[in-house]
Amino acid sequence: MGIVIGLDIGGSTTKIIGINKHELLGTTLVRASDPVASAFGAFGKFTNEHAIDLKDIDRVMVTGVGSSYLTGDLLHIKTIRTPEFQAIGLGGLYASGLDRAIVVSMGTGTAFISADESGVEHIIGSGVGGGTLLGLSNRMTNVRDFQMFTELAETGDLGHIDLTIGDISRKEIPGLSSDTTASNFGKVNDTATSSDIALGIVNLVFQSVGTAAVLSAKLKNISQIVFTGNLTLVSQGKRVLGAFSKLYGVDIIVPEHAEFATAIGAALCDPDDPSRGLEI
Repeated sequence: MGIVIGLDIGGSTTKIIGINKHELLGTTLVRASDPVASAFGAFGKFTNEHAIDLKDIDRVMVTGVGSSYLTGDLLHIKTIRTPEFQAIGLGGLYASGLDRAIVVSMGTGTAFISADESGVEHIIGSGVGGGTLLGLSNRMTNVRDFQMFTELAETGDLGHIDLTIGDISRKEIPGLSSDTTASNFGKVNDTATSSDIALGIVNLVFQSVGTAAVLSAKLKNISQIVFTGNLTLVSQGKRVLGAFSKLYGVDIIVPEHAEFATAIGAALCDPDDPSRGLEI
């Protein structure tokens, strides 16, 4: 078997990986507004960076919202479209090394997937995700760039934004620490800085997603939750998820290559039946 390429074509970014047998050959990310240009650009950049000869590629497995814009085979290499939920589940398990988990894909929106060796199930989706984060930032801080936003949030103070249990109760509430959020943006006033607001947006998005993830885990009686997608690059968000892990007694994992997990999962789909997984 030759090299298998996995492509995850999103609305603004395309992630590409290569797998040969069990080995992940590398990862590449390309940003472009046009999904077709993004796919071809990512493919060319990846094969050039990793010195991959086209004749050594067995097939290309594509997924993501932008994959519907591709027609025919990519550069005359067998190209197969795979269900995105299947790719999310398989990629999350592969990246984490787990046999069973709730896999959360945080992109423009968020998908919640139950995955194990028997199959993949889409539990629910949410419109809260990266689009929410940048959209609110654009309106509230005039910052739309992802990197600039994360840097802005680094120096924020949630004490100027969120109402906590300690703010509204003199007595300890069993199971909840005093710094647990009672209301996102429930304390914001005119003295809040742009950095404070940016951190408040991070907390709002990650707490909303984290709550749905915990509920999904309890619904499926699964104690391990794997977070994937571009938003896993937000360091402040990882700290929010760490607090959720302690509060609710679940094991939250952000694996290496988390932002490329769906592309990895696409490569792991069975080319004869993309709705099934294939051990490579």
